[in-house]
Amino acid sequence: MASETTANTTEHAVGMPQLDIGTFSNQIFWLVITLVIIYFVLSRIALPRIASVLSDRQMTISSDIAKAEELKQAAVDAEIAYNSALSKARSEAQAIIEEAKSVIKHELEEATKKADIEIAEKTKESEKAILEIREGSLKAVEEVANDVSQTILEKLMPNLNDKKTIKKAVSDRIKG
Repeated sequence: MASETTANTTEHAVGMPQLDIGTFSNQIFWLVITLVIIYFVLSRIALPRIASVLSDRQMTISSDIAKAEELKQAAVDAEIAYNSALSKARSEAQAIIEEAKSVIKHELEEATKKADIEIAEKTKESEKAILEIREGSLKAVEEVANDVSQTILEKLMPNLNDKKTIKKAVSDRIKG
């Protein structure tokens, strides 16, 4: 049995069959056929699918870029609209503030005028009251001075009873 296995190995021990020059033509023929089949399979099935996937991918990328550009433009437009609205709101607020200031200033001026008129009226009333009080007090002082003078004169000179002269002297003295 050991001799049989040795005989089989000597038959095949010639070398690798791929490197046998006698089989090169067959190997080249099948290589060409295999390469042609691979070429047709790749060119008819695999490459169109890959091209389709690449085309779809390129279309998706282009679409996404276009959409991004549109969104970017929309964002720029929105920012411009926002800034415009903000500017308009600020100017309207400023106008409202100026109008409110004007109204308040006008109301304040009217209130000040009313207060000035009321103060002037009260001042006139107070001056009138002071004048009346002064006149009343002067009359009272004059009466008291007349009575005191007459009493003093009666005590000092009981015979002299000239009320007119006493009144005139007191009146002249009080008036200055």
